[in-house]
Amino acid sequence: MTTALVTGASDGIGLEFCKVLASRGYHLVLVARREAVLNEISASLVAEHGIKCTVISCDLSKAKAAQTLFKATQKQGLEVDFLINNAGLLHNGFFTDLSLADQEKMMTVNMLALTSLSHLFANDMASRQGGHILNVASLAGWMPIPNQNIYAATKAFVLSFSQALHDELNAAGTGITVTALCPGYTATKMMDNPDQGAKLAIPAGMMQSASQVAEQGIDACLKGRALWIPGLSNRFTAAITHLFSKMALAKIAGSFYRKNLSQFSAQ
Repeated sequence: MTTALVTGASDGIGLEFCKVLASRGYHLVLVARREAVLNEISASLVAEHGIKCTVISCDLSKAKAAQTLFKATQKQGLEVDFLINNAGLLHNGFFTDLSLADQEKMMTVNMLALTSLSHLFANDMASRQGGHILNVASLAGWMPIPNQNIYAATKAFVLSFSQALHDELNAAGTGITVTALCPGYTATKMMDNPDQGAKLAIPAGMMQSASQVAEQGIDACLKGRALWIPGLSNRFTAAITHLFSKMALAKIAGSFYRKNLSQFSAQ
Protein backbone atom coordinates (compact mmCIF):
# COMPACT_ATOMS: atom_id res chain seq x y z
CA MET A 1 0.00 0.00 0.00
CA THR A 2 1.06 3.60 -0.60
CA THR A 3 1.18 6.30 2.06
CA ALA A 4 -0.26 9.82 1.88
CA LEU A 5 0.49 12.74 4.19
CA VAL A 6 -2.20 15.39 4.58
CA THR A 7 -1.62 18.71 6.35
CA GLY A 8 -4.62 20.50 7.84
CA ALA A 9 -6.20 17.06 8.23
CA SER A 10 -8.47 17.84 11.18
CA ASP A 11 -11.41 19.37 9.28
CA GLY A 12 -12.71 20.84 6.03
CA ILE A 13 -11.15 19.80 2.74
CA GLY A 14 -8.22 18.23 4.59
CA LEU A 15 -10.48 15.80 6.42
CA GLU A 16 -12.24 14.94 3.17
CA PHE A 17 -8.87 14.24 1.52
CA CYS A 18 -8.24 11.72 4.31
CA LYS A 19 -11.61 10.04 3.87
CA VAL A 20 -11.18 9.70 0.11
CA LEU A 21 -7.64 8.36 0.38
CA ALA A 22 -8.58 5.91 3.15
CA SER A 23 -11.46 4.59 1.05
CA ARG A 24 -8.92 3.90 -1.71
CA GLY A 25 -6.64 1.96 0.59
CA TYR A 26 -3.94 4.54 1.31
CA HIS A 27 -2.13 4.50 4.64
CA LEU A 28 -2.26 8.00 6.11
CA VAL A 29 -0.12 10.48 8.01
CA LEU A 30 -2.50 13.00 9.58
CA VAL A 31 -1.00 16.40 10.36
CA ALA A 32 -2.62 19.34 12.17
CA ARG A 33 -2.35 21.21 15.45
CA ARG A 34 -5.13 19.43 17.37
CA GLU A 35 -3.75 16.03 18.31
CA ALA A 36 -6.88 14.87 20.13
CA VAL A 37 -9.04 15.53 17.08
CA LEU A 38 -6.55 13.74 14.82
CA ASN A 39 -6.59 10.72 17.13
CA GLU A 40 -10.37 10.50 16.85
CA ILE A 41 -10.21 10.76 13.05
CA SER A 42 -7.45 8.17 12.92
CA ALA A 43 -9.44 5.67 15.02
CA SER A 44 -12.50 6.13 12.81
CA LEU A 45 -10.60 5.67 9.54
CA VAL A 46 -8.70 2.64 10.80
CA ALA A 47 -11.90 0.98 12.00
CA GLU A 48 -13.77 1.69 8.77
CA HIS A 49 -11.07 0.98 6.19
CA GLY A 50 -8.45 -1.19 7.89
CA ILE A 51 -5.59 1.13 6.98
CA LYS A 52 -2.68 2.39 9.06
CA CYS A 53 -2.80 5.96 10.39
CA THR A 54 0.01 7.94 11.94
CA VAL A 55 -0.83 11.13 13.82
CA ILE A 56 1.69 13.98 13.98
CA SER A 57 0.70 17.16 15.82
CA CYS A 58 2.40 20.13 14.16
CA ASP A 59 1.87 23.90 13.99
CA LEU A 60 3.13 24.90 10.56
CA SER A 61 3.21 28.59 11.51
CA LYS A 62 6.20 27.90 13.76
CA ALA A 63 9.81 28.32 12.62
CA LYS A 64 11.28 25.21 10.94
CA ALA A 65 8.00 23.33 11.45
CA ALA A 66 8.24 21.72 8.01
CA GLN A 67 11.72 20.40 8.76
CA THR A 68 10.54 19.06 12.12
CA LEU A 69 7.60 17.31 10.46
CA PHE A 70 9.79 15.76 7.77
CA LYS A 71 12.27 14.50 10.36
CA ALA A 72 9.40 12.95 12.32
CA THR A 73 8.30 10.94 9.28
CA GLN A 74 11.89 9.85 8.63
CA LYS A 75 12.34 8.79 12.25
CA GLN A 76 9.23 6.62 12.04
CA GLY A 77 10.34 5.04 8.77
CA LEU A 78 7.43 6.47 6.79
CA GLU A 79 7.82 6.71 3.01
CA VAL A 80 5.36 9.32 1.78
CA ASP A 81 4.19 8.70 -1.79
CA PHE A 82 1.47 11.36 -1.88
CA LEU A 83 1.92 14.74 -0.18
CA ILE A 84 -1.12 16.99 0.14
CA ASN A 85 -0.24 20.51 1.23
CA ASN A 86 -3.70 21.52 2.37
CA ALA A 87 -3.06 23.53 5.56
CA GLY A 88 -3.86 27.18 5.11
CA LEU A 89 -4.93 30.31 6.96
CA LEU A 90 -7.32 33.04 5.86
CA HIS A 91 -7.95 36.56 7.19
CA ASN A 92 -10.55 38.98 5.82
CA GLY A 93 -10.65 42.71 6.37
CA PHE A 94 -8.66 45.87 5.80
CA PHE A 95 -4.92 45.25 5.62
CA THR A 96 -4.10 48.00 8.11
CA ASP A 97 -6.73 46.81 10.60
CA LEU A 98 -5.74 43.15 10.64
CA SER A 99 -3.05 41.99 13.05
CA LEU A 100 0.40 42.01 11.46
CA ALA A 101 1.32 38.88 13.45
CA ASP A 102 -1.71 37.03 12.06
CA GLN A 103 -0.87 38.06 8.51
CA GLU A 104 2.73 36.93 8.94
CA LYS A 105 1.49 33.55 10.20
CA MET A 106 -0.75 33.31 7.14
CA MET A 107 2.20 33.87 4.83
CA THR A 108 4.30 31.35 6.76
CA VAL A 109 1.70 28.57 6.57
CA ASN A 110 0.36 29.26 3.08
CA MET A 111 3.73 29.77 1.37
CA LEU A 112 6.84 28.97 3.41
CA ALA A 113 5.67 25.72 5.01
CA LEU A 114 4.17 24.52 1.73
CA THR A 115 7.38 25.29 -0.16
CA SER A 116 9.58 23.65 2.45
CA LEU A 117 7.49 20.50 2.58
CA SER A 118 7.43 20.30 -1.21
CA HIS A 119 11.23 20.57 -1.31
CA LEU A 120 11.85 17.99 1.42
CA PHE A 121 9.41 15.38 0.18
CA ALA A 122 10.16 15.95 -3.53
CA ASN A 123 13.78 15.06 -2.89
CA ASP A 124 12.71 11.97 -0.96
CA MET A 125 10.25 10.93 -3.69
CA ALA A 126 12.82 11.49 -6.43
CA SER A 127 15.16 9.05 -4.70
CA ARG A 128 12.39 6.46 -5.15
CA GLN A 129 11.59 7.51 -8.76
CA GLY A 130 8.07 8.77 -8.24
CA GLY A 131 5.37 10.40 -6.19
CA HIS A 132 2.55 12.94 -6.12
CA ILE A 133 2.31 16.41 -4.58
CA LEU A 134 -1.04 18.20 -4.44
CA ASN A 135 -0.84 21.85 -3.41
CA VAL A 136 -4.11 23.52 -2.45
CA ALA A 137 -4.17 26.97 -4.03
CA SER A 138 -7.47 28.78 -4.65
CA LEU A 139 -9.53 30.54 -7.27
CA ALA A 140 -8.53 33.63 -5.25
CA GLY A 141 -5.01 33.16 -6.61
CA TRP A 142 -6.15 34.22 -10.07
CA MET A 143 -6.80 37.85 -9.15
CA PRO A 144 -5.87 40.59 -6.68
CA ILE A 145 -8.56 40.79 -3.99
CA PRO A 146 -8.79 43.88 -1.78
CA ASN A 147 -9.77 43.10 1.83
CA GLN A 148 -8.37 39.62 1.29
CA ASN A 149 -5.14 40.78 -0.32
CA ILE A 150 -2.54 38.72 1.57
CA TYR A 151 -4.55 35.51 1.28
CA ALA A 152 -5.07 35.98 -2.47
CA ALA A 153 -1.39 36.80 -2.93
CA THR A 154 -0.29 33.67 -1.06
CA LYS A 155 -2.54 31.55 -3.24
CA ALA A 156 -1.18 33.21 -6.38
CA PHE A 157 2.26 32.13 -5.16
CA VAL A 158 1.07 28.54 -4.67
CA LEU A 159 -0.46 28.48 -8.15
CA SER A 160 2.64 29.83 -9.91
CA PHE A 161 5.06 27.77 -7.84
CA SER A 162 3.17 24.52 -8.38
CA GLN A 163 2.81 24.92 -12.14
CA ALA A 164 6.49 25.74 -12.53
CA LEU A 165 7.53 22.86 -10.27
CA HIS A 166 5.30 20.46 -12.23
CA ASP A 167 7.17 21.28 -15.42
CA GLU A 168 10.58 21.23 -13.73
CA LEU A 169 10.16 17.82 -12.10
CA ASN A 170 8.60 16.38 -15.23
CA ALA A 171 11.47 17.60 -17.41
CA ALA A 172 13.96 16.14 -14.96
CA GLY A 173 12.32 12.72 -15.25
CA THR A 174 11.70 12.38 -11.52
CA GLY A 175 8.37 10.62 -11.91
CA ILE A 176 6.79 13.19 -9.58
CA THR A 177 3.52 14.92 -10.44
CA VAL A 178 2.78 18.31 -8.89
CA THR A 179 -0.77 19.61 -9.11
CA ALA A 180 -2.22 22.98 -8.12
CA LEU A 181 -5.81 22.63 -6.91
CA CYS A 182 -7.82 25.85 -7.16
CA PRO A 183 -11.21 25.49 -5.47
CA GLY A 184 -13.68 28.33 -5.38
CA TYR A 185 -16.03 28.94 -2.46
CA THR A 186 -16.18 25.71 -0.47
CA ALA A 187 -18.47 24.81 2.43
CA THR A 188 -15.90 24.70 5.25
CA LYS A 189 -15.35 26.61 8.49
CA MET A 190 -13.26 29.12 6.48
CA MET A 191 -16.56 30.59 5.33
CA ASP A 192 -17.79 31.16 8.90
CA ASN A 193 -14.89 31.57 11.33
CA PRO A 194 -14.67 34.53 13.74
CA ASP A 195 -10.91 34.00 14.10
CA GLN A 196 -10.32 35.17 10.53
CA GLY A 197 -11.67 38.70 10.90
CA ALA A 198 -14.74 39.53 8.87
CA LYS A 199 -17.28 37.10 7.45
CA LEU A 200 -17.84 36.85 3.70
CA ALA A 201 -21.50 36.18 2.96
CA ILE A 202 -21.77 33.85 -0.04
CA PRO A 203 -25.00 32.29 -1.40
CA ALA A 204 -25.12 28.53 -0.80
CA GLY A 205 -25.57 27.94 -4.52
CA MET A 206 -22.09 29.32 -5.21
CA MET A 207 -20.35 26.86 -2.88
CA GLN A 208 -19.09 23.34 -3.51
CA SER A 209 -18.89 20.60 -0.93
CA ALA A 210 -15.48 19.83 0.55
CA SER A 211 -15.85 16.18 -0.46
CA GLN A 212 -16.31 17.12 -4.14
CA VAL A 213 -13.22 19.32 -4.07
CA ALA A 214 -11.11 16.65 -2.36
CA GLU A 215 -12.09 13.84 -4.70
CA GLN A 216 -11.54 15.91 -7.83
CA GLY A 217 -8.18 17.16 -6.57
CA ILE A 218 -6.89 13.66 -5.85
CA ASP A 219 -8.09 12.37 -9.21
CA ALA A 220 -6.45 15.27 -11.06
CA CYS A 221 -3.13 14.70 -9.34
CA LEU A 222 -3.17 10.95 -9.99
CA LYS A 223 -3.91 11.68 -13.67
CA GLY A 224 -0.83 13.89 -13.86
CA ARG A 225 -2.55 17.23 -14.30
CA ALA A 226 -0.62 20.39 -13.46
CA LEU A 227 -3.79 22.32 -12.59
CA TRP A 228 -7.33 21.55 -11.59
CA ILE A 229 -10.19 23.96 -10.92
CA PRO A 230 -13.23 22.13 -9.52
CA GLY A 231 -16.56 23.24 -10.94
CA LEU A 232 -17.54 24.59 -14.35
CA SER A 233 -18.46 28.04 -13.01
CA ASN A 234 -15.07 28.31 -11.29
CA ARG A 235 -13.25 27.36 -14.49
CA PHE A 236 -15.26 30.01 -16.32
CA THR A 237 -14.32 32.60 -13.69
CA ALA A 238 -10.63 31.73 -14.01
CA ALA A 239 -10.85 32.02 -17.80
CA ILE A 240 -12.44 35.47 -17.81
CA THR A 241 -9.76 36.87 -15.49
CA HIS A 242 -7.54 36.96 -18.59
CA LEU A 243 -9.90 39.46 -20.22
CA PHE A 244 -9.33 42.22 -17.67
CA SER A 245 -6.35 44.15 -16.37
CA LYS A 246 -5.19 43.39 -12.83
CA MET A 247 -6.44 46.77 -11.61
CA ALA A 248 -9.84 46.23 -13.21
CA LEU A 249 -10.06 42.86 -11.45
CA ALA A 250 -9.01 44.47 -8.17
CA LYS A 251 -11.78 47.06 -8.46
CA ILE A 252 -14.41 44.43 -9.30
CA ALA A 253 -13.29 42.07 -6.53
CA GLY A 254 -12.88 44.92 -4.03
CA SER A 255 -16.40 46.16 -4.63
CA PHE A 256 -17.81 42.65 -4.23
CA TYR A 257 -15.87 41.88 -1.06
CA ARG A 258 -16.59 45.20 0.66
CA LYS A 259 -20.27 44.72 -0.10
CA ASN A 260 -20.37 41.19 1.28
CA LEU A 261 -17.95 41.36 4.21
CA SER A 262 -19.52 41.82 7.61
CA GLN A 263 -17.89 41.86 11.01
CA PHE A 264 -18.81 39.05 13.38
CA SER A 265 -21.05 40.20 16.17
CA ALA A 266 -20.22 39.23 19.73
CA GLN A 267 -21.92 36.03 20.85
